[in-house]
Amino acid sequence: MKLTILGCGTSTGVPIIGCKCATCLSNDSKNRRTRSSLLIEATASDGLKQILIDTSTDLRTQALREGLSRIDAVLYTHPHADHIHGIDDLRAFNMHQGSAIECFGAKRTIEQIRRSFAYIFDDSYNQSWTPDLTTTIVDSPFIAAGVDITPIEILHGTATIYGYRIGDAAYLTDCSTLPETSAEQLQGLKLLILGALRHKPHPTHMTVEEAIETAKLLKAKRTVLTHLGHNLEYHSENSGLPCGIELAFDSMSIEI
Repeated sequence: MKLTILGCGTSTGVPIIGCKCATCLSNDSKNRRTRSSLLIEATASDGLKQILIDTSTDLRTQALREGLSRIDAVLYTHPHADHIHGIDDLRAFNMHQGSAIECFGAKRTIEQIRRSFAYIFDDSYNQSWTPDLTTTIVDSPFIAAGVDITPIEILHGTATIYGYRIGDAAYLTDCSTLPETSAEQLQGLKLLILGALRHKPHPTHMTVEEAIETAKLLKAKRTVLTHLGHNLEYHSENSGLPCGIELAFDSMSIEI
């Protein structure tokens, strides 16, 4: 299995429009962060599959940068704009691969997506070229494109959203609290990708310090921190992290 960080930035992306901080003005590619998303390449019984977690606002840019031409399924974590507003770009994949794309998520997430993008799902809009998508509500382990997936409930402030475990890897973005029952589902990981917004406390995201403590609790062999704000300059922050924990960067690729 191969996982590629398509984007590791927070909802504004980095650089932030109009910001003059050192990170936003940096020319270092590791400080330029598109909105958070992950590509999973895994082998199913009928061949290699490409599964996307979230259709970020920057999906088109990410797909062109990585040379993507096929998406077999999409897993949605939650219905916030930075995680779903690239959904219209899925139509290019439909055209290229000649098939519908199945989208999975919690009940609240799927219902919000279907409301927000009614032109995709409501035939009465009679649009000429819209994404060809199916939606499936999940609340327990399921199979997407032939790959076994386990949804993991996490808290994003007061809202319950999904992270996902795929084999020995897990992706938990926008997490503020990890319930004890979910921690039990995340034992034995080789790779944990975990959201860590900044150092200053935030009501709906873990700080770097909270993410480090969570990583220690789960004892994953390797932890990569994502959904990063502009307060975290890549090199200075990364050099100070404990062994086995590191910051993500766009296009980061990890094989398991």
